[in-house]
Amino acid sequence: MAKTAEPRQPAAPVSSRQQARRVAILRAASELAGREGLAGVQMLDVSKEAGVAIATLYRYFPSKTHLFTAVLEWHIEMFLAGHRDADPTADRVTEVAETLIALTVKLLDNPLLASAVALSSFTEYASAPPTRYDIAGSHLGQAILRLLGIDEPGEDDRSTVRLLIYCWWGLFVAAQTEEISVQRVEEDLRMAVRLILAPYGEH
Repeated sequence: MAKTAEPRQPAAPVSSRQQARRVAILRAASELAGREGLAGVQMLDVSKEAGVAIATLYRYFPSKTHLFTAVLEWHIEMFLAGHRDADPTADRVTEVAETLIALTVKLLDNPLLASAVALSSFTEYASAPPTRYDIAGSHLGQAILRLLGIDEPGEDDRSTVRLLIYCWWGLFVAAQTEEISVQRVEEDLRMAVRLILAPYGEH
């Protein structure tokens, strides 16, 4: 019996020109999904909008799922890059809660795009081994650790961050599907952060 081919992994941009192309693709995909929703986005349309060859698009993003999972990560990265630094005099737990709330509001600002990245993330997680994901090492995980003042996280720190991000993600999806209001998300996030990060508030 013939072996099933392993899914091709996305190529990583190396040069500044390649990085610029990747950003152009992510921006084009975001704009198209924001107008058309995930189902209305075709890879060929993304390549045309981004001004790159279709082969270039598939080299960086072998599938639409890969593409919109990367779109989510890119939007989180951009948000964190533009977010103010933590106030050293402020309560660390409160800083984490307010950062997650601001990120949620930003992502939900475009409902069609929010739906696209949520659906793609579900598909990506279901199709890949769990070990592929390093939640604590993601941009968001690293940002939370910095807000908590943790430079060298131990396994307990990393587990706490993973738990917090999973909780945040569940609330984001619930709000995106209109199961709960944004106001309810804010209140629940503050409670979840306070409970999960209680030991860190004692520092």
